Amino acid sequence: MKIKWLFLFAIIMMLTPTTIYAEQQSPMEKLDDISDEALQMVKFHRYEDAKRLLDYFSEQFTSIAGTDQPLTMDEVRIINTSHDEAVEAAVSSNMKYEERINKLVKFRLVIDAIATNHQPLWVEMEDQIMTAFHQAKDAAKKGDSGHFHTNFNSFLSLYNVIYPSMKIDVSVENVQKLDARIDFINEYRSQVVNNSKSQQELDKLDTDLVNLFSKMEEDEADPNIWWVIISTGSIIIMTLSYVGWRKYQGDKNLKKDRSRDLKD
Repeated sequence: MKIKWLFLFAIIMMLTPTTIYAEQQSPMEKLDDISDEALQMVKFHRYEDAKRLLDYFSEQFTSIAGTDQPLTMDEVRIINTSHDEAVEAAVSSNMKYEERINKLVKFRLVIDAIATNHQPLWVEMEDQIMTAFHQAKDAAKKGDSGHFHTNFNSFLSLYNVIYPSMKIDVSVENVQKLDARIDFINEYRSQVVNNSKSQQELDKLDTDLVNLFSKMEEDEADPNIWWVIISTGSIIIMTLSYVGWRKYQGDKNLKKDRSRDLKD
């Protein structure tokens, strides 16, 4: 009976760490939720509600800044800039719907990058960004200037959405390398389309972008998950050891009893 209760206790302990972790939410994670709610409001054209949420975000951010986790001056500046753009998108009567969405997505990605230690949301835009870039690259190889400009503009628009959050997670050196490559292609567009040697910059940028996303997608397990695995493994080992010890003791006592019976 004791062994059954021990197994039940082990199962409860296996489930408890993940449950406790799920219920613990840092102030920055709460701000992340607010940014997501603001984005949803804009998606449904509820701009006044989005503005109220963004104002609430500002109040909460001011009250917790520096208390949850230390933020660098650059991170604070990026948050404030993206927040201002999000507010502009919520209150502007002339801004197109797609542009509103882009500004709210940009803000959402920034807060997620601050709140998340692994697998940031901006990485999930890889397919869209790489598709636009590859279409521009193919058009340049074919000498199709019109399609190159259209697709490269789409690439720049999408890249601009992830750029602030990317700067939070990527080293300054890598960001500057990407900036230099993109600025060159953008400034010398006609040369890139008409000159095969200049098109090598597209190949180099392709490699840089692939490396960027690949590095971010390297699966580094959440430390909390490792804690759960280690603690669960320890409980299982202890349980099995205890069961084995009880079985050994039972067999030992049984042999003693049989020995007594034989002597008697």
